Amino acid sequence: MRITKIASMILVAGATICTFAYCTSDAKDKNGKQTAKTDSTGVATEEEEANLRTPVDTAKYNELVKTNANGDTTGKWPVKNQPIPLDGAILPFKRIVAYYGNLYSKKMGALGEYEPKTMLSMLDKEVAKWEKADPSTPVQPALHYIAVVAAGDPGKDGKYRNRMPFKHIDSVLAIAKMRKNMIVFLDIQVALSTIQTELPLLEKYLLMPNVHLGIDPEFSMKGGVLPGRKIGTYDASDINYVSGYLADLVKKNNLPPKVFVVHRFTKKMVTNSQNIKLRPEVQVVMHMDGWGEPDLKLGTYRHFIYSEPVQFTGFKLFYKNDLKKAPNRLMTPEELVKLKPRPIYIQYQ
Repeated sequence: MRITKIASMILVAGATICTFAYCTSDAKDKNGKQTAKTDSTGVATEEEEANLRTPVDTAKYNELVKTNANGDTTGKWPVKNQPIPLDGAILPFKRIVAYYGNLYSKKMGALGEYEPKTMLSMLDKEVAKWEKADPSTPVQPALHYIAVVAAGDPGKDGKYRNRMPFKHIDSVLAIAKMRKNMIVFLDIQVALSTIQTELPLLEKYLLMPNVHLGIDPEFSMKGGVLPGRKIGTYDASDINYVSGYLADLVKKNNLPPKVFVVHRFTKKMVTNSQNIKLRPEVQVVMHMDGWGEPDLKLGTYRHFIYSEPVQFTGFKLFYKNDLKKAPNRLMTPEELVKLKPRPIYIQYQ
């Protein structure tokens, strides 16, 4: 059952450490790149083996995040002191353009509303628009699937959420294979459950290099309030749990960094955002998830995304809800690339 939104948007590297009993040194490969610290036998420990990955090109990364800040002069953007991601990172080298939805519902987004070939054709057209609006940033197409859905009935365990069957997730992965290099996001709406309970159940999918994650604070109902009665919330501690979990998967399994999308359209949806921890293995996107006319959406972006910098930003466009009030139109890629910072993750519902 679809739960509709209940409120309008308001607006010391290189060091060598030795003791008599133990000595470690920084090893480098033939190209001079850092490899791993080794013990006195020259063998890397298990923990060190998990960190042999090299970062992306630091100069290029810094150049791109500065460009993506789009001339912001407040000092907020680009985010200072953020870690350089590991190799294989998608952001900011590409802009992700995603279709959102659920296979059980034609009302939750294009993914589920249209049969796969039609839906992918529609997404192709949106991708082309973004490539034209910003030729400097390649587009990474994606499907964003709601794998745990807040529900209007309690279910057997009284948690007011429905976990999608794995065969449906497998279907979305199969659809993604119809386009070269398409990635998939699995989205979690916990309702009266917790992210600590729901996240590990999707681990077998998150171990796949092309699968990433989204979480929706709107349906994280702290205190037992039912979903749909008020807007939920996540604290930085919840977000840090998720990013830590993802980082461990990346390190232990030699995966490319995970993109981690957090939906937001009010201040209280994310508390203590200044305490969100950034990690080289995870790229955090604070995603403007509200619907309405362009001025309202821009106000939401300014107040709740721009003003509380985390790492990257996203922007959601609703094919139906954004048309309900004048000027009755979707914002265009040309408009959105003028924002400070430019959203690097775009989602269509």
